[in-house]
Amino acid sequence: MRLLQFSTSHYCRKARLALGYKQIPYDVENLTPGAHVLKLKPLTGLKTVPVLLPELPGEPIAIADSTRILQFLERYQPEPPLFLIDRAKQTEAELLEDWLDESIGTATRFVYYDFRRDEGKHIDPSFASQLVIQVVRWQYDMNPAAVDLARQRLTIAIAALADRWQSNPYLVGDRLSVADIAAAALLSPLALIPQYRQNNGWLFERICEIHHLCREPLPPGLQSSSIE
Repeated sequence: MRLLQFSTSHYCRKARLALGYKQIPYDVENLTPGAHVLKLKPLTGLKTVPVLLPELPGEPIAIADSTRILQFLERYQPEPPLFLIDRAKQTEAELLEDWLDESIGTATRFVYYDFRRDEGKHIDPSFASQLVIQVVRWQYDMNPAAVDLARQRLTIAIAALADRWQSNPYLVGDRLSVADIAAAALLSPLALIPQYRQNNGWLFERICEIHHLCREPLPPGLQSSSIE
């Protein structure tokens, strides 16, 4: 299998966590933002990553969208499972995954790129990096009001996740599910922002635990230091 991705995308991290948890061998192809459209549009009709190329007889040529990739992986290799046996619990996990995908992953992107253009510019001050940041901010219309709304959404999301994750190793049920994978991936960019890391040590401990479980390298900000 081959995963087409942007190396910094937290949605691509979600796909990698699932592949690692399933212990499915795969190769990664890092695409160049902008030029990636030339490769993806003919394959999927879309412009977004991640895209999984199963490269297997009888399987789709390409699977776009991280949720669809997780669904395919569960069908292709049911063990270890990411879907919960209890149908009501699985529906709850899928609802959480969708909320994290559609609202919280986007909020993370807004807050992260706002940080990277200002306080976090030192992380990579190169012209190429800053140009990408400006292009992304323009593409998603990341104005101050939108970033402030994103911060509010993250505050609510972290509080909601705390009610679940601080009293249970898993967001739903008694084992890892698509909800845990989504949360660990889509909140991971916040590890580079000091105030989030300092105020939510429990969150990044859980993110680290899931990365270890899925055999995925820790995200930037968590790789060489303990949780503060």
